[in-house]
Amino acid sequence: MAETSSTPSDNNKLAGKVAIITGGASGIGEATARLFAQHGALIVVIADIQDELGHQVATSIGQQKCSYMHCDVTDEEQVKSLVEWTVKNFGRLDIMFSNAGILGSSDQTILNLDLSGFDRLFAINARGMATCVKHAARVMVEHRLRGSIVCTASVAASNGGRRRTDYHMSKHAVLGLVRSASMQLGVHGIRVNCVSPYGLVTPMTLHAHRKGVEELENMYETNMSLKGAALTAKHVADAVLFLACNDSEMVTGHDLLVDGGYRIQ
Repeated sequence: MAETSSTPSDNNKLAGKVAIITGGASGIGEATARLFAQHGALIVVIADIQDELGHQVATSIGQQKCSYMHCDVTDEEQVKSLVEWTVKNFGRLDIMFSNAGILGSSDQTILNLDLSGFDRLFAINARGMATCVKHAARVMVEHRLRGSIVCTASVAASNGGRRRTDYHMSKHAVLGLVRSASMQLGVHGIRVNCVSPYGLVTPMTLHAHRKGVEELENMYETNMSLKGAALTAKHVADAVLFLACNDSEMVTGHDLLVDGGYRIQ
């Protein structure tokens, strides 16, 4: 059999594209920022509230390929400024990866629901997500760009849970946002999709579960039908790349599971 080789287009799926990634300083966001830069993005703007980490990531990727901007997605004016700054400095916005999110700080069962914690989580996971989609879509429509918007949902968007009630609810909201926005923005040629990972090791999940890397990977693998490899941020980033680039030109309103077979258990 003849040996195959990668063509330039295989390694430059985002050539000339301008992308924003919220929650880009660590975890899935960081892995995606690095992958976007590797695939020829003109510029990747990573936005986060972790300023030191964000600057470190941008510097390590290369300031000619990546910029950092502080942005708290619970503040609509900051999100609007992020989008406007990107368009002003780079002329366009082709991709919005709305990824910022939290797990919450407690188990949050319905009988003991802490509504202050509930409100904070929803402000980031649901309201912040909607704000990013809103302002990205507005500039894409204004500049007549056939853009791609990708949101980070979760396997929790499609099932209930024995705890973390607020988290499950917030990710259900993301799925509803994606389905509605994709219907409304399709007329403008704008695609809206989400990626739904199962559990993986990130700084956030390590902190939430208070376990070591190997222990946490083993805990997650127990619930996956696909064995022999741990789910990583790079696996999720690969899925985001697919949804962001022209390989998925006719895909919209889709929830792409990256779960190692968790949902078929």
